[in-house]
Amino acid sequence: MLVLAFDTATPAVTAALHDGERVLAESTTIDARRHGELLVPTIERVLSEARATLRDVTAIVAGSGPGPYTGLRVGLMTAQGLATTMGVPAYGICTLDAVAYGSGLEEPFLVATDARRKEVFWARYADMRTRRDGPFVDRPAQVPVEGLPVVGAGADLYRDVLGQSDAPLYPFAGALASLAAERLADGTPLDPPRPIYLRRPDAVVPGTPKRVTA
Repeated sequence: MLVLAFDTATPAVTAALHDGERVLAESTTIDARRHGELLVPTIERVLSEARATLRDVTAIVAGSGPGPYTGLRVGLMTAQGLATTMGVPAYGICTLDAVAYGSGLEEPFLVATDARRKEVFWARYADMRTRRDGPFVDRPAQVPVEGLPVVGAGADLYRDVLGQSDAPLYPFAGALASLAAERLADGTPLDPPRPIYLRRPDAVVPGTPKRVTA
């Protein structure tokens, strides 16, 4: 097994390789505006560090969001394109699941990431592997924290409402790859690499123009 995993649903452009036992290489750059420019070089970097090539990869995993449309589609389109070219399967894993797995928490908690527009994407977890509810998008004050720890960039951005945690802020690809490898090894079905959208797109088809009268 050699899993290539990457995520572009947050400001973290992140990629990693996992051989079924451990993370062989991982690279992350925090830049919310250069997903398309940074992803391929990041993939090339981890392949080089692991002394591997794309021909060695047996599965591709991309973070499927939720996240801003532009960044999210970079990762998912790359996953689909590579899978088609290489003839290997591609999968999608919820980006919030990767943050949860990276937290290492074994008790109930929430994950919250920045959804922009003064909102957060969030989900509730029983432990680092088990999502119980979500994902949703809400304003921070609407998230039912109920005294639970909250991890992710949303907690850091709205710490006055959600609190703050020392857990990773972003869905680092090492955690995403480890979670994917674990699920593949135990036979847990994985979803196809399709985006999780929680909002309607900003762009809409224009309606019929209003009639102008003299």
